[in-house]
Amino acid sequence: MRILDGVVRPYAWGSRTAIASIQGRPVPSAHPEAELWFGSHPAGSARCVDPSGPEQDLGEVIDADPVATLGTASAAEFGNRLPFLLKVLAAEEALSLQAHPSAEQAREGFERENARGLAIDARDRNYRDPWHKPELMVATTPFDALAGFRDPHETIALLRELQVSELDHYLGMLVGQPDSEGLRAVFTTWLTLPESLIRQLVPAVLHGAIEVLSAGRTEFAAELRTVCELGEDYPNDPGVLASLLLNHVHLEPGQGLYLPAGNLHAYLRGTGVEIMANSDNVLRGGLTPKHIDVPELLRVLDFTPVDSAQLAPPVRMIGAERVYLTPAPEFRLSRVELDGTGLHHSSSICFDMPGPQILAVLSGAIEVRPAGGAPLTVQSGRALWITDDDPDVIVRAASARAVFYRALVPVAVSAADGVSASAPAAATAAE
Repeated sequence: MRILDGVVRPYAWGSRTAIASIQGRPVPSAHPEAELWFGSHPAGSARCVDPSGPEQDLGEVIDADPVATLGTASAAEFGNRLPFLLKVLAAEEALSLQAHPSAEQAREGFERENARGLAIDARDRNYRDPWHKPELMVATTPFDALAGFRDPHETIALLRELQVSELDHYLGMLVGQPDSEGLRAVFTTWLTLPESLIRQLVPAVLHGAIEVLSAGRTEFAAELRTVCELGEDYPNDPGVLASLLLNHVHLEPGQGLYLPAGNLHAYLRGTGVEIMANSDNVLRGGLTPKHIDVPELLRVLDFTPVDSAQLAPPVRMIGAERVYLTPAPEFRLSRVELDGTGLHHSSSICFDMPGPQILAVLSGAIEVRPAGGAPLTVQSGRALWITDDDPDVIVRAASARAVFYRALVPVAVSAADGVSASAPAAATAAE
């Protein structure tokens, strides 16, 4: 076991308070802090910092003995690399309109860009590795996002309510084909319009949205407020129009959002814990100064309408552990709340720990005691790295209230327990 210090990513859309508060640092921070990474990704590997060994990157620790750290099941399935990346994400402003490729699309795209001679760090590179990137977000504060194409009939109602004559042609396209192909046609048209038309359309839509909101009677208030906010930040961006086609998803703390390959999405605001396959492949379509590749984005998008409720992962409670179940083979995430007083929640929990795991503390502190070993105390804003060859552990609250998130590799658990990858790992509450 090793204590981990995460890597803070200072993207412009980040918060000046959320991550600093979790880590107990003064607020506001000197610059926006968007993400806190706990993983071994080359762009920002966490550091092992406890006295039990030399301070070093987690990636170096894994490279020194992949089988002992990752376990044979994980190494056989994903190679000598940690297959997931765990983050705290804190958005003060909207992130880009984006999607991620499937495993097959990622392999093909990576090979294609290699054949073109594109450097891995080239600005116009889409595929920086050959892996897919399914994602799970679990909110720790109220959290808003755009995710997945809305039922076309609901979008038709929204566009009609706007009463913007400049949208009549596109409304007609959707009325004539209220399905995934109609969504594809409208979205593709909007993202490929000449800038001169975008400069006319976006202000007209913003004016219509303000008129409807001012009237105070609409079932689409959240969607229209989002359009206005995006239009203020990106006044000549077709992504503002595209937001009209997407589900507006609001999460309360503890609720989750699973984003499979091809799902068009944009996080809007809020703080949460995000886990994903360990990849950096992003296809962007707008709402960003970063590289945009509309043709490639269109190639990977899934235009199938989806209800936002379908994007909420099933949850299973095992004692004090709240497990979020997804089909992703690279990761499983759970939330654990412990009560140091023992009055309201379990004060400790036992983990049978096959495979690599990371415990990230977001509130309070935990004491982790391995079988037959000395305990380690992990404070809020830090994490604990547990390898495949570490013994089972007991985790206790080292404060009145402690909240941490547990990330593991499902295939390692399945191999050890002889169960399917959809079944949760073993955990036992110890009062």
